[in-house]
Amino acid sequence: MRRILLGAAMAAMLAAGGVAPAFAQGNPFQPLVYVNDSAVTRYELEQRIRFLQILRAPDADRASAEQALIDDRLRLFAANQMGITASDAQIDAGLAEFAGRANLGVEEFTRALAQAGVEQQTFRDFVAAGIVWREVVRQRLVPQVQVSDAELDQEMQRLIETPRITHVALSELIIPAPPGQEAQAMGLAESLVQSVRSEADFAAAARQHSATPSAEESGRLPWMPLENLPPSLRPIILSMKPGQISQPLTVEGAVVLFFLRDSRGALRPGAREQVLDYVRFRLASLAEANRIAALSDSCADLFVHARGLPPEQIQRQTLPQGQIPASEALRLAVLDDNETSVVSQGGAAELLMLCKRQSALLASGAAAEAPVAVTAEGETAAAPDPDTLPDREEMRSQIFSRKVGQAADNYLAELRANAIIRRP
Repeated sequence: MRRILLGAAMAAMLAAGGVAPAFAQGNPFQPLVYVNDSAVTRYELEQRIRFLQILRAPDADRASAEQALIDDRLRLFAANQMGITASDAQIDAGLAEFAGRANLGVEEFTRALAQAGVEQQTFRDFVAAGIVWREVVRQRLVPQVQVSDAELDQEMQRLIETPRITHVALSELIIPAPPGQEAQAMGLAESLVQSVRSEADFAAAARQHSATPSAEESGRLPWMPLENLPPSLRPIILSMKPGQISQPLTVEGAVVLFFLRDSRGALRPGAREQVLDYVRFRLASLAEANRIAALSDSCADLFVHARGLPPEQIQRQTLPQGQIPASEALRLAVLDDNETSVVSQGGAAELLMLCKRQSALLASGAAAEAPVAVTAEGETAAAPDPDTLPDREEMRSQIFSRKVGQAADNYLAELRANAIIRRP
């Protein structure tokens, strides 16, 4: 998605003949702010603003660009403290990777930047700061990040309890982009992304600009199953929230915008079913049962107190709710993990402790195997089942990446708080 938009932005810039220079008045090399005695100059700020404008970045305003430069100085400061530098080979590889997002080579990309008044050094500095920061994160933060089984179970449970989107209500806006007018169409689409704040705004824009019959209906499409959408479009729609407009999508001869009015979902089959791990402990008196309950913080503790007793007096079972006797299921229903319930049974007593309550889907273990489909050529291909949970290790990797990103943001905030940032 980002590759498509970057390519479209560069195409639009090239078609428009570049971005007009807009240097502020005054000495271009005047320091605007010092970050730990490293100066950010007016020239650097103007260059960064222009660079972000070329990329159609949403944070291309002056304040955001200045903050980005300050953060880059902090990243470089942290790298310098750790003796980390970016080699020419690493920077060249980074330049190639970034330019490749726009389907351009480095020379073609830098030539396009030059046409817009952005020097190659600005591009190199931008990439170099990212390279050294990634190495800072790898060396300093990654070893500190771990994902526990409890965190993984919690994330899997959240996924199970989140309805899976099955139907969506979309509005569409199709902007014609005939040959030679692609840049103008993309520019209009991007301006609408910035200005549309509500369904009413999108409806008005669709009536004015959309080239499809749905324009007469303010771009509104009827409710439709998610599976009716093209496979390439589904992840984009699923990433949106109701009331949100999509980023521009380029198709042959047009630029497309979508507005998600609403969505409907359903839980995975079996998501409400639970499996309970619990202990039943029969004792001679109510007083003894209450005493043991008070001393026990886990199911394992109960077995310590049961030493020397006949094994039939204490049993641990893991059963689906539907297979647990109703009298026990009602008592377990109000318990959290490691809580107990004691009831009198004539002169004796029965203690129940809930060891663990979890979704039946989670208790079943790893993700189910995807059913096999057959292609037109007779080859087998995996047909992903939307009800199947992701692989646990795949989910662990996602959680790990998210935690590393949060740790990096926190460390940058710490660097910012501890830095000497002053204006001349």
